[in-house]
Amino acid sequence: MSRLKAGDRAPQFNAPSSDGRDISLGDFAGKQRIVLYFYPKDDTPGCTQEACGFRDSIQKFTGEDVVVLGVSPDDIKSHGKFIKKFNLPFPLLSDTDKAIANAYGVWGQKSFMGKSYMGIIRTTFVIGKTGVVEKIYENVKPEGHHEEVLTFLKTKQLLQEGA
Repeated sequence: MSRLKAGDRAPQFNAPSSDGRDISLGDFAGKQRIVLYFYPKDDTPGCTQEACGFRDSIQKFTGEDVVVLGVSPDDIKSHGKFIKKFNLPFPLLSDTDKAIANAYGVWGQKSFMGKSYMGIIRTTFVIGKTGVVEKIYENVKPEGHHEEVLTFLKTKQLLQEGA
């Protein structure tokens, strides 16, 4: 697994989404920036907190011309229940074979209560319209994460406008 860095080209992906279509990185090329956030499991406390933060700020993201996509190893049925329960207004991608997680380097060794296991390392990528990674948030803390991403997006936009 290679470690991605800001400035690298984002790995291509194509995955089934909760809205019934396959979504790929290329769908947004030249059109919108992407907040691609990886989370371990639908309807767990941290993952719910993170998803609801993005949900509650979705107008601010769309106002910045950004699409939010969540990715986990859960299947489409699980994603559907999660979306319905918490009224999530953005697609969740199903990565049951962990191909996207592996391509982005977020599938790895974790530990909980002394037990080691493989899982999603909570990470968020901001991908520009040209498909280049602009920012990576590693080992994300769910609380307030959406705000730090928005702050980055707004600061970057101001810098571009001022250039």
